[in-house]
Amino acid sequence: MKKPLLIALFLLSFFVSHAQKLVVLGTLQDGGSPHMLCEKECCSVEIANDYVSCLGLIDENDHSYFFDATPDFVNQSRYLLNLSGNDTFSIFLTHAHMGHYSGLIHLGREASSANGVPVYAMPRMGAFLSENGPWDQLVNLENIEIKGLVNGQEMKLTNSLSVTPLLVPHRDEYSETVGYQIKGAEKTALFIPDIDKWDLWDRDIVTEIQKVAYVFLDATFMKEGEVARPMSEVPHPFIEESVALFGSLPLEQRNKIYFIHLNHSNPARVKNSADRVSVEALGFHFAEFGQTFEL
Repeated sequence: MKKPLLIALFLLSFFVSHAQKLVVLGTLQDGGSPHMLCEKECCSVEIANDYVSCLGLIDENDHSYFFDATPDFVNQSRYLLNLSGNDTFSIFLTHAHMGHYSGLIHLGREASSANGVPVYAMPRMGAFLSENGPWDQLVNLENIEIKGLVNGQEMKLTNSLSVTPLLVPHRDEYSETVGYQIKGAEKTALFIPDIDKWDLWDRDIVTEIQKVAYVFLDATFMKEGEVARPMSEVPHPFIEESVALFGSLPLEQRNKIYFIHLNHSNPARVKNSADRVSVEALGFHFAEFGQTFEL
């Protein structure tokens, strides 16, 4: 084999192995599935790799980032770190609801006894971790190092990778809630796993979709009446509402949208369900574990 060809193949392999990429690590609402005390058909069968909503990110240096630390953090971290081939990682938190930060407990001395893992958090989120047990022990023992974020302010991670937190309206009992704009060398993604309703946001979600290449959006419930409790207690955009709002977008824009953070009761969890098939027929997608997206 000629030397120029060998060099070209080496450079190609380096580029492929060191590309920035997003990885779907979970698609479920905080309680996962089977959901505690649920005896219905939706929780009767366990699905492999059916984890709580989380995105992973591998940068060009093979450093890993997690967007949320879920109750399934052990399995999710094992998967992503094996994929990257590097055991160094950082975490970006969206808010202080159980499915989005409770996995941090595995960084404590009872478990991995981590050393200074960077945890990016908004001010209230950071204060919540620093001032309340058992999370403050992670800070005091330097298992984690809290890195402050500012709404709308870009956080530069490498020369060609940055993350920007965007405040969204949600039930903010213990912290504010953010989504993230994740900007790579060539493409940008938007990740909003939790929001009350699109029309309550101070940004126009339709405009935000048009700015990026990939969109991962809150799809907790399919429609009103899905669960027995008053659904106003746990507001989220129903998939039906999102489909109606985004339905007039050109197909290429609808193709960007991946629904994520599905409740155990959501019929769209079943791939051949009528609800899911009808949504996919319109050009929308449902995020699936292991999917990768080049940035």
